[in-house]
Amino acid sequence: MAQLIRTDIRHISDAANNADSFRVLRGRVSALKIALDARFMPYLELAGFGSIALIRSSDLRFDLLSALVERWRPETHTFHFPCGECTVTLKDVAVQLGLPIDGSPVTGVSSFTNPAAVCYQLLGESPEDAIASEGELMCAARAYIMHMIGAALMLDANGDIVHLSYLPLLVDFSTARSYSWGSAILAMLYRELCRATEPQVKDIGGCLILLQS
Repeated sequence: MAQLIRTDIRHISDAANNADSFRVLRGRVSALKIALDARFMPYLELAGFGSIALIRSSDLRFDLLSALVERWRPETHTFHFPCGECTVTLKDVAVQLGLPIDGSPVTGVSSFTNPAAVCYQLLGESPEDAIASEGELMCAARAYIMHMIGAALMLDANGDIVHLSYLPLLVDFSTARSYSWGSAILAMLYRELCRATEPQVKDIGGCLILLQS
């Protein structure tokens, strides 16, 4: 395994023996800030997001997460410990988050000619009364899934945003369940872990509740 480790790139572990230079990474959020309406649950469960919707908050320990990052090796996508190697797997995603890990890849267009029209068509307005129509509830459920993606599942370390490319995948909730959301979440976590091993990086994104669990 030693021959797989590159010594020509900077890694945060290079400063591990310097007690004065321990870096504590920052993250944007540690909880879903929008209350879950029980009327959304049938649609969330149909789309495969029912289990993760029940996780309301998490006490993220960024000092411990930062220590984990020091053990991450981008060359192998594993944590290197004195006792051996381990990593986060798709099985962890399925067990800890209850998200689908089989099916079509989560892909989409990176730009839209009229993003406002896409948002209006698929999100509409949030229902505020008890007699909201089914169409309004479906729009609100899509908005809540987008909130979960941006606030907990695929955190963007650079800003409080979620890419619009996920929204068209939620047009039909039963079809949304056929996508391997777990694979996309794990891939982004790997990417963020690799990025965070660079000494100059101060923030980390990705699914931190999965990493800490």
